Amino acid sequence: MSEPPLTLGTAGHIDHGKTVLVEALTGRSTDRLPQERERGISIELGYAPLELPGGRRLSLIDVPGHERFVRTMVAGASGVDLFLLCVAADDGVMPQTREHMAVLRQLGVERGVVAITKADLGDTELAAEEAAELAPGAEVVPVSAHERTGVDELLAALDRVAAHVPSRAGDAGTLRLHVDRSFTLKGIGTVVTGTLWSGEVGEGDRVKILPRELEARVRSVQVHDRPLDRAAAGQRVALNLAGVGWRELGRGDVVCAADSELAPTYLIDASLGLEAGARPLRRGTRLHVHHGTREAPARVSPLEGDQIAPGAPGLAQLRLESPLVPAVGDRLVLRQLAPPDTVGGGTVIDPHPRKHGASPEAVAGLRALERGEAPPPAEPATAPARAEEPPLDDAALRVASLLRSDGVRPRTDSELAAAAGLEPAEAAARLRALERAGQAVRVAGNLHFHPEPLEQLAARVVDICERDGQATIAGVRDELDTSRKYAQALLEHLDAAKVTRRRGDAHVLRPR
Repeated sequence: MSEPPLTLGTAGHIDHGKTVLVEALTGRSTDRLPQERERGISIELGYAPLELPGGRRLSLIDVPGHERFVRTMVAGASGVDLFLLCVAADDGVMPQTREHMAVLRQLGVERGVVAITKADLGDTELAAEEAAELAPGAEVVPVSAHERTGVDELLAALDRVAAHVPSRAGDAGTLRLHVDRSFTLKGIGTVVTGTLWSGEVGEGDRVKILPRELEARVRSVQVHDRPLDRAAAGQRVALNLAGVGWRELGRGDVVCAADSELAPTYLIDASLGLEAGARPLRRGTRLHVHHGTREAPARVSPLEGDQIAPGAPGLAQLRLESPLVPAVGDRLVLRQLAPPDTVGGGTVIDPHPRKHGASPEAVAGLRALERGEAPPPAEPATAPARAEEPPLDDAALRVASLLRSDGVRPRTDSELAAAAGLEPAEAAARLRALERAGQAVRVAGNLHFHPEPLEQLAARVVDICERDGQATIAGVRDELDTSRKYAQALLEHLDAAKVTRRRGDAHVLRPR
């Protein structure tokens, strides 16, 4: 490889032409799901190699632009090195344009190119002015994928920016890959994909998967369908793993070297900063913390006062309800629960602190760590530090694996208990733990879904409502080819989640 690898991520509002532009640039459509092609919008992350005029090859991640899939966008953006922001000439900067740029800002992705898409349909100058305010210093290129104008200029601009972006390849650090997909291929077995954050990986390497504490061996490595002896950090990688089943793994897991010192944590000490206009983070505020391709609910404990306000970054301890696997210096994205907006981010200072409150000693120690110095000796703890929640045990992971394999038609909780070899009360306790860990969602009194298929079903119902103005139990049953029981449970769940509201026998979308 003549140039060190880099990963490019798209950003931009729904229907601003990201996926169409990616196809014009790469020759590949990144919409692989039938419902994506039917609806004309991206739901999951898409991937393609991008050849630049100078011969450099980038890994490209295409993210969904719909407001309901920002958590998927964050998972994709977590490993990118530069951005391709798409702003439609006939729309200009829109809400998700701003939120996507907030995510990139909090992840430290500072360099990229702005494409003014649909240049044949609107005023490119006005859209370019708005985009320049949002991404100051970025080159702005008008382009029409439909007429194939501006495509060569855009490729040249990406080539120029990529030449000044440092690659992760060659950086000190052991193997770390954050998984965004897990699947199986006939005759091959378990495959996981993700962006390689650090280190290298090759055939025969022994690895472990966190936080599940599984062990595996790398059978083979591919980068965009090309087999390699070893892959370097900074690119999209697919690993064929021996020793684990694909249903045991999923988005949010971390593949690392067998001797890695990485470990799951329920406590993180970090320096946090908020976006302009965000509400202050007061003590006990509950929010979602995104790291890599994983997210966890957490409560904030400020360490320098009672709150953290925009414009005044501060130290805080994040007390997680499910584990993350961070390292010192990693970036975090903070999103509030309702409405689910990106409000800020942070940098990990201590990924494995003891549980503590605000004190001059704690602040001094963290400031020393932030400067790369040894912290002053701590006072001995009067009691062992305790995490907010215990790690998931083998029984909970069995239940999670069954839920994942059931997909859009999960068995009832009692059937799930029998399949997992658990008593109903034992299964109920594991399901509660999985709910807290974000690996199960209660949809009815005796029914849980894995979050990923539930999100896909929810997107289908939203599409029905947008197309027909409403959704009914019978309509959802027929369109999703499911039973009345599942259709009713899904609609009632969306009502409770305030995505829809019931109106007579129908359900309609709530205004945002």
